[in-house]
Amino acid sequence: PLAKNAVRKLRTLRHPGVVKVLDAVETDQLIYIATERIAPLTWSTKRKALSEESLKWGLHNVAKTLKFINDEATSVHGNIRASSIYTTESGEWKIGGLDILSSMKEDDAIMFSHGSLVPDIGRYTPPEVASGGWDSVRRNPTHAVDSFQYGILISEVFNGGFSGTDQVGSTKNVPAKMQTSYKRLTHAVPKMRLSVGHFLEQGTRNGSFFDTPLIQLSDGIENLGLKSEAEKDVFLTELERVAESDDFPEDFFKVKVLPELLKAVEFGGGGPKSFGLVMRISTKLSEEEYEAQITPVIVRLFASPDRALRVCLLDNLPLMIDHLNEKTVTDKIFPQMVTGFGDLAPVVREQTVKAVLTIVPKLSDRVINGELLRHLAKTANDEQPGIRTNTTICLGKIARNLGASSRAKVLSAAFSRSLRDPFVHGRNAALMALAATAELFPEDECATKMLPAICPSLVDKEKMIRDQANKTMNIYLERIRKYGQSLPETVQPSPEAGAGSQPNTRMGTPQPGAGGQWMGWAVSSFTNKLSSAKGEIQPNGDGTAPSPLERSNSTPPANGIPARPAPQPAPSAPVVPQVSSGLRHVSNSTSAAEEEDFGTDWGEMDEDDNAADAWGDPITTPPRTSTSHASKTSSSSTIPYDDGGEPDFEGWLNAQAAAKQQSKKPLPKGLAPKKTTSKPAGPTSKKTPPSGSKAEPSKAPAPAAEEDDDDWGDAWG
Repeated sequence: PLAKNAVRKLRTLRHPGVVKVLDAVETDQLIYIATERIAPLTWSTKRKALSEESLKWGLHNVAKTLKFINDEATSVHGNIRASSIYTTESGEWKIGGLDILSSMKEDDAIMFSHGSLVPDIGRYTPPEVASGGWDSVRRNPTHAVDSFQYGILISEVFNGGFSGTDQVGSTKNVPAKMQTSYKRLTHAVPKMRLSVGHFLEQGTRNGSFFDTPLIQLSDGIENLGLKSEAEKDVFLTELERVAESDDFPEDFFKVKVLPELLKAVEFGGGGPKSFGLVMRISTKLSEEEYEAQITPVIVRLFASPDRALRVCLLDNLPLMIDHLNEKTVTDKIFPQMVTGFGDLAPVVREQTVKAVLTIVPKLSDRVINGELLRHLAKTANDEQPGIRTNTTICLGKIARNLGASSRAKVLSAAFSRSLRDPFVHGRNAALMALAATAELFPEDECATKMLPAICPSLVDKEKMIRDQANKTMNIYLERIRKYGQSLPETVQPSPEAGAGSQPNTRMGTPQPGAGGQWMGWAVSSFTNKLSSAKGEIQPNGDGTAPSPLERSNSTPPANGIPARPAPQPAPSAPVVPQVSSGLRHVSNSTSAAEEEDFGTDWGEMDEDDNAADAWGDPITTPPRTSTSHASKTSSSSTIPYDDGGEPDFEGWLNAQAAAKQQSKKPLPKGLAPKKTTSKPAGPTSKKTPPSGSKAEPSKAPAPAAEEDDDDWGDAWG
């Protein structure tokens, strides 16, 4: 009869604080009852695994349920103890053990006839029942039995067990604020006992024993969506404080609080504050629970137009990224996330750039080297200096995730652009990124591209930039030195091997101490070539100079070495007129590099290509409008000599002198040729060079020096 009464009461007594019955099956010998997933409270109380706050919260739930049974249902439970209380998945306490629960309106209630059949009921019965039997319940207040047993329950959960009647009324381990009311619950006189309803009312007063954040949280979470904005903000602040403490029941937050917060965030306007709590609570979930409850909501929230919510999502991305698989990130989250790169609000753009560091390990190589780099190229050109700086930092940190084929090109273009950023921290970030990614560039690119890009920072107006530039420069120099030591000493063939193939090849002998003067080596080298050529040059039969197309393969062309000045015929002081035109050419190249289109593509380091043009063939220098310079340019094209032919070198000098005399440009004082030295050579000198012809090239050096120095200056244009 007790089991049948329990099943009947469980089905008819519907209350959130009573164990929920799903189904029941009765056989001849047994009754099977299917309930929600629950566990006996004694499993936790005997191990003292619950905190004081959790115990108060559980007792509060039991008190509310008993108040309903005694007042609204006018019934008596009669079996309140720890073994008849169960905990759900959320940690809430629910009442079971309804074996003798009876309504006082029933004359034949089972409690009066079968109350003593409940196992071990004698230890929990109040004094009047122990002396007068269960019929005495009719004569006393309805709440008398349940209040007494509820007092025993308080002592049992705080002490981990109940030893017997000697423990009744003992305040050991009972919270101080609860002791007075607790004693009134266990009063020996039934009519003097405090009802559970009054005990609950006293406990929920301001500052009383049931006035705790956890209890307030459990009462307010279910109607969170109905609260006003002010009430919601106060509630979430209190919830955040509870979540930060270590004594809150994790199961309750996962099962009860988390679903309500998710609904508030997605539908009830909970906002970023609610989502921050969701992320904090979700760290306690298993992978299966996270994927089932959190991941679908995150995917939907990334499509939200709310900027505050988008920033909150990006801020909390490190907490959720480990729970998201690569397919979800690449296909669902990243396409929504990239809209933040072009958002009008700078804070959204900045947080999107920062979030790249978190999300990039989950992206595919195709997305990283394609769409992601295109968006970063735009933010690298952002109007906000902080966003440009963070983009540079981001590129430096994700450099190893980029494709090896395009990595060096992208980084060199991006960092070289940042080195010219007017924002000091942007330049500093570029230098630090270059130092961190030095090993990703090929050694030859370090020498030809990266070092020239770093060098201007060595003389930056900001000391911070200069110091960092020196550190970065040392890293690249050390790497280049190591690489240089691994290179062969020369790639030229050995003298024995080259003797047969190039018998006419000559190399200028460097002069001792030539490195001391930056232009002395060029003039001296050409003089050495003249002296070494003495007695070899023979006039042509027709007295004409060979054309440049007829020169031997062993003779280097005039523009063969772009970085080397053209050789000079005499060691006279060099005169370099019109140097400013060459400098203007370099300035235009630099300006073109600064105006490169960096917004749509990373591109190459264009400023390096233009700089190389400035050191190129002097023929590419824009021609001057003066007729004298045109004459000089046409005559200077015959400077290379042909080892295979017999050029009329003396006649060439005379032709140069004649061209100089026709020029309107006067020579500087002291360089004008004297009349006594301008002895033109007769026609017979073309056939057989006389012995006195040795001094002829040195008698008219000034015109040739003027001519060649002018063209040599153009070669730097």
